[in-house]
Amino acid sequence: MQGMPSPLAPVHIVGGGLAGSECAFQLASRGVSVVLHEMRPVRPTPAHKSGDFAELVCSNSLRSDDPEHAAGLLKREMELFGSLIIGTAREAAVPAGSALAVDRDRFAAAVSEKLQALPGLEIRREEVTDLAALTAEHDTVLATGPLTSPALAAQLGELLGSDYLYFYDAIAPIVDGESLDMAKLFWMSRYGKGEGADYLNSGLDKEQYAAFYQAILDAEVLPLHDFEKALFFEGCLPIEELARRGEATLRFGPMKPVGLRGLDGRRPWAVMQLRQENLAKSHFNLVGFQSRMKWPDQQRVFRMLPGLENAEFVRLGQIHRNTFINSPSHLASDYRVKKSPRLRLAGQITGVEGYLESAATGLAAALYLVLERRGDGAGAPPPGLPATTALGALARHLTESDPRHFQPANIHYGLFTPLEPLPRKDERRGIYASRALSALSAWKAQCG
Repeated sequence: MQGMPSPLAPVHIVGGGLAGSECAFQLASRGVSVVLHEMRPVRPTPAHKSGDFAELVCSNSLRSDDPEHAAGLLKREMELFGSLIIGTAREAAVPAGSALAVDRDRFAAAVSEKLQALPGLEIRREEVTDLAALTAEHDTVLATGPLTSPALAAQLGELLGSDYLYFYDAIAPIVDGESLDMAKLFWMSRYGKGEGADYLNSGLDKEQYAAFYQAILDAEVLPLHDFEKALFFEGCLPIEELARRGEATLRFGPMKPVGLRGLDGRRPWAVMQLRQENLAKSHFNLVGFQSRMKWPDQQRVFRMLPGLENAEFVRLGQIHRNTFINSPSHLASDYRVKKSPRLRLAGQITGVEGYLESAATGLAAALYLVLERRGDGAGAPPPGLPATTALGALARHLTESDPRHFQPANIHYGLFTPLEPLPRKDERRGIYASRALSALSAWKAQCG
């Protein structure tokens, strides 16, 4: 193993997305010098629009904020450590029922401002092209996300001695609120969750849904390259891929009408929900309507929805390739790359899926680095985050899954150490959550 770096030597973080931003904040806040490399805006990516840190490129939601939901629990765990991402998300929150969603511009601007104000954090706007040279001199966290530059992707693939895995992720459209026909839409949250009516809904009757469904099937989609397979992540399937699974699939997926009542007081046959993108309610996201249809077809098809007949699209659906490593083969539970002890990975490149989970891996990697530098120099690894916690369960998924069938995953209770004995179904989430917070509090007290 390479010699331990000086406790005063900076940690270099490559990538200023959610994972890199959280990692940099956790380290610098705990007195560890950090150099944060971000190539934007010097070199843009196909998905990003600005040079802000932690820019959200797909949904503006960080999923459920229910403290007994696995995603809500993960937020609480991160908040125990003063999470930059969760704290800023709460400051920039917009109504979204039981979910935590943000005004994406305010959120990224606030994260950027907080990072730029941190003492001990140096920001370099440059592309890192020589990973080996960087890791030879410094502790390094690679948090470049699913759009890792070709140069770094090739170097990491060479280091690991195997090809990358990949899947395709699709981005949902955003419409201008002033272009919507509000007389045909209604405000309501499913089952009345949240503080009020947080979603704008377009209700369809049976005939409207049938015509809409057929239009999706008839639409042209952007072709994939001949050498690529359509390996879509199940949690973010393009709407046309869902439609091909059967006419009822959309009604039991993103267009499910349960818990809603339309303008006539009755439950619609199907519903398309719009979630506000900013506090001004000027932009709305078509929830669950990720798409790789050609743009003219997207406009034609989505304008068939009641209230969207004259919709102006701020952004149309897109598709991009998400890259991740086979973590069970290459990653240790402290996010260290086995073949390169000074290199850690964080974010979606590890094989976690979602904004929340990406930020959580950046936080965990930072905690391990801090504990390592506080150690006695004997080389003993710091105690691992318990797999009874959400933070530990993510690492468990990344390091203990079958490498032959490894796929990206959001946080869910199936990743945790099982409960024994198994309680009643209606009690399980609460018990999982209380057990996790108790275990994490004990780990935090032990590690200081």
